[in-house]
Amino acid sequence: MSTVHSSLLKTAVHALLVTILIWKETQALTYTEFPEGFQFGIATSSYQIEGAWNTNGKSNNIWDVFTHNNEWLIKDHSNGDVACDSYHKYKEDVQLISNMGVNFYRFSLSWSRILPDSFKNVVNKDGLNYYRNLIDELLAKGIKPHVTIFHWDLPEDLEKLGGWTNEIIIDYFVNYSRIIFREFGQKVKLFFTINEPTVICSGYGLSEFAPGTNLTEIGPYLCMHNILKAHAKVYHMYDKEFRPQQNGKISIALSSPGYYAKYKNDTKAEDVGFQYLCGWSAHPIYSKTGDYPEVMKIRIGENSRIQGYLKSRLPVFTQEWINYIRGTSDLFALNHYSSYFIESVPKGPDDLWYEDSGIKLSFDPKWPSTNSSWLKKVIDKTSLANLEIRAIVPEGFRKIINVIKNEYDNPPILITENGISDGNLMDKIRIDYISKYLKCMLQAIYKDGCNVIGYTAWSLLDNFEWLNGYTEKFGFVQVDFSSPNRTRIPKMSLEWYKNLIKERKIINYTLDMN
Repeated sequence: MSTVHSSLLKTAVHALLVTILIWKETQALTYTEFPEGFQFGIATSSYQIEGAWNTNGKSNNIWDVFTHNNEWLIKDHSNGDVACDSYHKYKEDVQLISNMGVNFYRFSLSWSRILPDSFKNVVNKDGLNYYRNLIDELLAKGIKPHVTIFHWDLPEDLEKLGGWTNEIIIDYFVNYSRIIFREFGQKVKLFFTINEPTVICSGYGLSEFAPGTNLTEIGPYLCMHNILKAHAKVYHMYDKEFRPQQNGKISIALSSPGYYAKYKNDTKAEDVGFQYLCGWSAHPIYSKTGDYPEVMKIRIGENSRIQGYLKSRLPVFTQEWINYIRGTSDLFALNHYSSYFIESVPKGPDDLWYEDSGIKLSFDPKWPSTNSSWLKKVIDKTSLANLEIRAIVPEGFRKIINVIKNEYDNPPILITENGISDGNLMDKIRIDYISKYLKCMLQAIYKDGCNVIGYTAWSLLDNFEWLNGYTEKFGFVQVDFSSPNRTRIPKMSLEWYKNLIKERKIINYTLDMN
């Protein structure tokens, strides 16, 4: 009899455990609960917030020069000379970050603040001390520092030598990174070598984006070639010289929108779009084969031949370099904001592939539109990655996460940027946007099996938004740029994000926007 009771008890316990498991899964999907161990963060970049552009030994970078010489290109004729003045107000900013309750803060370093003389390896102690103090302040409040080594603000002296189009920059970047690991690596356990290479390289194909060299047909491809080599050399250098003692991780922050074929019978458009806008930088690192995507090699090679070039404008990696670059990342860092319609452009046998890629991007008029002017223009050519975002398409977030999962064998994905402009203190647009995007991200995790390990909101502060100056407001904290004190006022989204992190779930994620 006792055996029967024991069997019944085991069955009941098993049923109860299954019921609890199902309930937990249902809760996660219904109320958007975050997985155990999931990390939350907030992000900024050096030029956009620091200010102090010529303070304590810092030299000029390309954005200093670009904004001073081309103020007519900046929407409000502004620059980052003072910006949020975070160089002097970093303790106040760390307190705001602490109030959020985030697990980590992603920020970038100013190369020209640390190495004012790019060629002699003269280290600026004031620059090092600024970042050392910032890191210590974060750690004292239990916040992990995630450091981006380079976020667009190249020292002007290096740009005079050709910047990222000159291969000598590879060793300069390695030397700079070695200093960063030596000085901060004991306290920083996650580094991103470079932020958004495709956007950096658009500056070598346009005159409207720093450094503005306008080398459309060649410049961006040379730039990416050197960035990938530089990233790989830094990764291997860290492996050899620092990882055994510091035990940190290295990645590179890549950007990708989502893609939807404009026409159902256009079966190739989505993949071509991904390969050109994300695979260009991701495929050499994350794919099993390495190297540039095959479609890029074919189409750019064909265009180059028709145009009369002796060889492809897309540089060629040797097999040694392919092997050296492949696998040089410990996770996939993804910046994502919006999605696009994509269509193939027909061509004849002797015609050029349209803008090298053979694709055009547009928007579905049914998609909700953002308020952001910097999120509204489509730029073609090899600067496709400099697309500006117009539409709110949370489903595209889930889709691009799945593309990365399927393309690169489901790597751990850390979302390193996601956000929207909303300058109101009652910033319901931001809360609604992030809620919907997070819900779709969680569907990618729970329903699709994607390995997303964390989320980083952009951005802590309203800041200098490149060509749009201070007209766009991506911050969870409002900054009064008319005040010498750069007064900070938390927006409603800060309290909302704080509650989300504390509760580890989103409740009532769709707000009434009326």
